[in-house]
Amino acid sequence: MTLAALLTDHPFADDEPLLHSGATSLTAGAARAAARVVAGMLTAAGVDPGRAVAVQLPNGPDAIVAMFGVWLAGAVFVPVNARSPERERRSALEATGPVALLTAAGIERLSEGTGGGTGWKTRSYPEDVAFVTWTSGTTGTPKPILHTHTNYLELLDRVLGPLRGTQGNTAGARETRRPSPNLVPVSLALNAGIYNVLFGLRAGAEVVVMDRFEPTEFAALVARFAIRSTVLPPAAMAMLSDASAVTDLAPLRYVRSITAPLSPLQARRFNEKFGVVVLNGYGQAELGEVIGWTAADAREHPEKLGAIGRPHPGVSIKIVPADGDTIGALLVRPPSTAVGIASARLDADGFIDTGDLARVDGDGFVWIEGRAGDVINRGGNKVFPEHVEEVLCLVPGVVEAAVVGKADDRLGEVPVAYVVTSRPVSDEELVVMCREHLAPYKVPVAFHRLDALPRSEVGKVLRRELA
Repeated sequence: MTLAALLTDHPFADDEPLLHSGATSLTAGAARAAARVVAGMLTAAGVDPGRAVAVQLPNGPDAIVAMFGVWLAGAVFVPVNARSPERERRSALEATGPVALLTAAGIERLSEGTGGGTGWKTRSYPEDVAFVTWTSGTTGTPKPILHTHTNYLELLDRVLGPLRGTQGNTAGARETRRPSPNLVPVSLALNAGIYNVLFGLRAGAEVVVMDRFEPTEFAALVARFAIRSTVLPPAAMAMLSDASAVTDLAPLRYVRSITAPLSPLQARRFNEKFGVVVLNGYGQAELGEVIGWTAADAREHPEKLGAIGRPHPGVSIKIVPADGDTIGALLVRPPSTAVGIASARLDADGFIDTGDLARVDGDGFVWIEGRAGDVINRGGNKVFPEHVEEVLCLVPGVVEAAVVGKADDRLGEVPVAYVVTSRPVSDEELVVMCREHLAPYKVPVAFHRLDALPRSEVGKVLRRELA
């Protein structure tokens, strides 16, 4: 089975609406027919199985159809953000070596040297490879990740299993109660966007995609399609919490947090404003989602808001603490991963070092404390930036904050804060709040104001730019 079956074998009849944007819709039959047309065009253009096809289209049903058309042709899907500047587009082509580029203008056949860079080569991929995405690039240059049909289907069922109450294959089964449409508020050029499109189709649901996130449009789509459950990056939740024009998200009941760490503060703000249960989760592009919440956990453990949840079925985790701490490196062993996990990240038992620091409480809930590379060592005392950032956001007028380490001749490193504010906020106000909630060594030595924090496309703060 390949991922193409999630469209061709979807349980909806041909005349039932399946793919939507704010302005357009496609029935299941129209989507299947359009995907076969794309596959035929690619084959006619000389695209052989195992070759890569780059797709640069705006978010919408056409982008989903193109992705499935690539798979029906036996090719590898390489998403390119439609808003990417030419340099980023060229870099993506050089790294993945596609033989064709599909845009709104049609199919362009690519040849050696088309990418415009030295050493440009087209590539062939192993038979099971489905698509290429990228690491987040928050601490270094983004790197390509190869996802296979087999492993991605396992990932989808790994997460859907607890929600269905079974790990069985239900791709072709119609449930008694039709699933809520899956609303996808992130780019289909990202793993998070692709995942949530496929998640909705694997669940037997309709899929609604946003061209870009905007709070009032999001609220309108929730109401229009009667969305009961959806996904949101933390940055989008913060925008909705701050949006005075959005006061209600009915009939939305659950939101799963994706793409970046969600602070307990942001989870509480969102829940208190809209009455929507926030289900945190944790994963990486190479691993898929490995830890998360269920609705039952949310009902039974509201006091755990802010934890990333408990391991999904089939996922093993371990914490490797240093210096007798309860906080340590988070290692995971999922049933499957993307192709090519670096051997340096693997231990002797096959566990993968996530690069994150975490702890596990008595009920088995996992709490992320920060990135190992982000921890500030101030004269031997550890400062977790996320702890300081949450306190800074308690100051009225502070919209968001980020803390990084600055070299210091005496202490090695000291914390420095960057804040975005909605009103003038003095250093004294920030220091008073920090001293009230934090040990003295955690209080930043300086505060800088920015109009906005530098973020990746999925909303992660780019600390390397601040540093």
